[in-house]
Parts: sequence; C-alpha cells; structure tokens
Amino acid sequence: MSSAIPPFPPIEDLTAETAAEELAWLAAEMARHDALYNEATPEISDADYDALRARNLAVEAAFPDLVRPDSPSHKVGAAVSSQFAEVRHGVPMLSLDNAFDEGEVRDFVARIARFLKLPSDEPIAFVAEPKIDGLSANLLYVDGRLTLGATRGDGRTGEDVTANLNTIADVKQTLAGDDWPDRIEIRGEVYAPNAAFAAFNAAAEAEGRRTYANPRNFAAGSLRQKDARITAKRPLNFFAYAWGEHSRDFAETQWEALQKLKAWGFPVNARSRRVEGAEGLIAVYRELERDRATLGYDIDGVVYKVDRLDWQRRLGFVARSPRWAIAHKFPAQQATTVLEGIDIQVGRTGSLTPVARLHPVTVGGVVVRNATLHNEDEIERLDVRIGDTVRLQRAGDVIPQILGVVPDLRPADA
Repeated sequence: MSSAIPPFPPIEDLTAETAAEELAWLAAEMARHDALYNEATPEISDADYDALRARNLAVEAAFPDLVRPDSPSHKVGAAVSSQFAEVRHGVPMLSLDNAFDEGEVRDFVARIARFLKLPSDEPIAFVAEPKIDGLSANLLYVDGRLTLGATRGDGRTGEDVTANLNTIADVKQTLAGDDWPDRIEIRGEVYAPNAAFAAFNAAAEAEGRRTYANPRNFAAGSLRQKDARITAKRPLNFFAYAWGEHSRDFAETQWEALQKLKAWGFPVNARSRRVEGAEGLIAVYRELERDRATLGYDIDGVVYKVDRLDWQRRLGFVARSPRWAIAHKFPAQQATTVLEGIDIQVGRTGSLTPVARLHPVTVGGVVVRNATLHNEDEIERLDVRIGDTVRLQRAGDVIPQILGVVPDLRPADA
C-alpha cells in the first residue's frame, strides 16, 4: 500500500477559518477511512492514518477553541467492524502518550515524582518493555479457561475474534498453575516474526496472491479474517504484557505481574527490564535501538511503566492515556531516493503547495512516492533540484519528509 498523505500547509499559515475547514475535513475523512478499514477495504496504510491523526492533533493544539465534538482525537482506536460481534472490554484498553527524545523521558519521570510528591532522592522503579509493532488483543479467562478474545477496537468495544485467536499457539486455552484470579483479562500483542512474514509474502507473490506491506498489516489482516481456518495458516505469535479486569489482585508490582503471566503459560518478552530513574530507562532504550534489527520481530519503541501498582492507581489517567506509562518512539527511519519532479497541488482552500514526486522507495515498511515541500522557501533552503538524490524520512515513522540532498550524487544537468 502506497503513501497517500495529502500535502498540508504549515500550521503557522492557517487562519481560524482555514483551520476550521481543515478540522471538518479531517473528521469526515478519518470517519470514512474507519468505515473502509472495518469492512476490510482500506484505501490507506495504518501509517498514513496515523499521519492524519497527528495533523488533526497539531491543528487542534494551535486552535483549541475549534476542537469539534466529532474530533478523531476523542477516539482511542478504530470502530468495530460489522463483520464481527461487538465485545465490551471489562476495563478500557487506552492508548499511550509518546516521547520522542530523552528530554521528554526525563520530563515524564519528573512529572511522576511531582504528582506523587516524592522526595528528590527517592528512586522510582520502572519496567521498560519493547513496544511490539502488531495488533493488541484482549483475552478473557474465567476459571482458568479462555472464554472470549477480542481486538482493541475503539478501546472500549472490540471485535470478537475468539476463534481466530484460538489458532495461535501462544494464546493459551487454559491457564497453567492455580493461583490466577477466577476472572481476568490478559492483554498482549499479536505479531508476525519477520522471517515468517517474508516467507509468506514471497510465496504469495509467486502464486499471484495478495502480499502485505509490513508485518503489522499482515498480523492485523490475518487476525481479522472471517474464516479462522485462514488465520490458522498464518504465522502469528503473541506476547502478553498487561491485564484488564480481574476479580482479585495478584501482584504488587508490574514486574511481579509479568512473572505471573509467564508462570500462567504466556510468552513474556525477555528483553523487558526493571530499572530505576530516567537514566535507567534511557539505557534500555539505547540497547533496544541498537539491537532492533536483530530481534526477529518489529518494534517501534520502548514502553515505560511505573513498577509499583499502588503508585499506578494514585497516578490514574488523563483523557485517553495513563499518567504512569509512556511510549518512547524510535527515530524516523530513513532512505535515499531520486527526486523525479516537482508538482504543484491545489489544496482544499485554494492554497498552492509544491510536492516532490519521488522514485518509489520503502521507508519503514511503507512505499513513499511523494513528499510535501511546503513552499518555495523550503525548496530554496533544501537547494533541491530535479534529478537530485535526496535523503527521506517518515517523521515519527509516519509523515514523509525530505531532509536534504546528497551533493556528491547530483547530476551535472540538475
């Protein structure tokens, strides 16, 4: 699936009138894509959808008085498809706030200390876990038996995919041991190992069948098959990392809870660590960023959670996310490609935006063919010319952005 992000004018160029028009368009467009996704006929990639959401948040931050009642920022995930029965989660499955640099991680730790009114020398323990790039699932166990499995959906209501989840070996039909709560929701990520995904795509291409852009899309598409026999043939795995509704407490810390999940038979990521303070978190982040390509599955960051569960309860939640956790995202993935042309695109409000037409290149699992150049000043700043080899990234692993030119590769006639 190719990148289909429309060019947007810089936030600082918006007026209240054009911002209101854009927010109205974004709300309608994202609702349309929600409906297409739910009927298994998506027109854009998950990354492009995330770019629309990011743009909506940026415009709302600049014009807070224009936030709409139907704003996509009020939603946690996708709505439930008409193909599957609806499942109401016992406890909502909320999203996480993001951090993109080490300063934001230190700010996160400082906010927690202030909220808890801790002495400056009191250490705060965290659990750092690889952020698996897959599809979240919620498993309800009653008396130790799996009775219901669902996607996250919009965070409160998911899709009943019990039959499909039953085909994944890592999803246990019965819990091991006997010290589990009588009723408990186990949460984790369904994902596809990279080697198995590549083998599936190679075979599918050779046979003229559908291929997938990346392991995350493959995992999501495989789990949401109407026929569980198709899911059973797909190479899917599961990591457990959290819990929702539970009839009784079973741990005092996040780390202890992970060990319980492991004892009950679930795979728990072996690269998770219990550390103290911001510097401990950053050390784990650097280690996982270094080893990212060798893990055998995709991760797009590291999740940090306050270890003590009583502190988690005191910290509570804000809007769509917990105060006690954050996702530290990896830097945007980069690539080089050739600028084949510059087109002028007319925006919805009549504004003219130069758009770079690129030789197709895969960046972070998405084929990118275009990137906005914003305006003439940006073209002059980059000194970009047709025929240049350019460095490209997807900002936040989402929005295509030209970083600069590779001067040594500039053609003589450029």
